Amino acid sequence: GEGSRIDLSMFESTVSWLTQPITHTVTFKKKVTRRGNTHEFFAPVSVYETKNGYVYIAIGNDRQWETITKLPGFESLYKKEYERNAGRIADVENLNRAINTITRTFTTEALIELFHKATIPISKVNTIEEVVEDPYVKPNLLRAKDPKTGLEVTLAPPPYTTDFLKSTQRTLSFPPRFGEHNEEVYGGLLGYSSEQLQGLKEKGII
Repeated sequence: GEGSRIDLSMFESTVSWLTQPITHTVTFKKKVTRRGNTHEFFAPVSVYETKNGYVYIAIGNDRQWETITKLPGFESLYKKEYERNAGRIADVENLNRAINTITRTFTTEALIELFHKATIPISKVNTIEEVVEDPYVKPNLLRAKDPKTGLEVTLAPPPYTTDFLKSTQRTLSFPPRFGEHNEEVYGGLLGYSSEQLQGLKEKGII
C-alpha cells in the first residue's frame, strides 16, 4: 500500500465534536444554546451532587428511568408525566432539582454501587488530584526537570505515547531560558569563535 499525508489541526478536531449543533443549525435552522452538562434529547442527563462529591448520571431510555424510580430512596421521583422521555424533557429543571435533593443523601461510592447493580449509567466526577492518581493516567504522566533549580514539572500525558517517549521514560528536556543555548548553537553547530560570540553579545544581537 501507499501512505497518505494527514493534516489534522486542533481547530478541526474540536469542531468535529459539534455533531448535533452543526446539523441543527445548518439543516434545521435551529438556534443552539449552551446546555451545561445536560442533554437536549434525553433526561435526566446531568451532574448531581453527593455527600462527598459529584456523579454524572445519563438516562437514555424510559426503561432505565422506570428502574431508577424503583431504587431505594428514589421512589418519590415517580410521576405519570415522567414515564416518557418527552415529559421529563418538558420539566427537566424541576426533575434535576428533585434528583439532586436525593443524590445529596448518598455518598458517591454508595450511589455508584446502587446504580451499577441496577445497570444504570453513572460515573464519578473526579477531581484533578484523583485523575492524576488514576492507575492508567499516573504511569503515563510526562515530566521535565529544571537543571538549574531542580524543579520537576509534571505534564499531562499525550493522547498517544510514541516510541521516543518510551525511550526517555516519558521524561522531556526542560524548556531553555532565553539565550541559554547560544554558545552551544552558535559555537558548536554554526562554528562561531569565542571572539565572534562576544562581539554578538556586545552588539546586543544575542
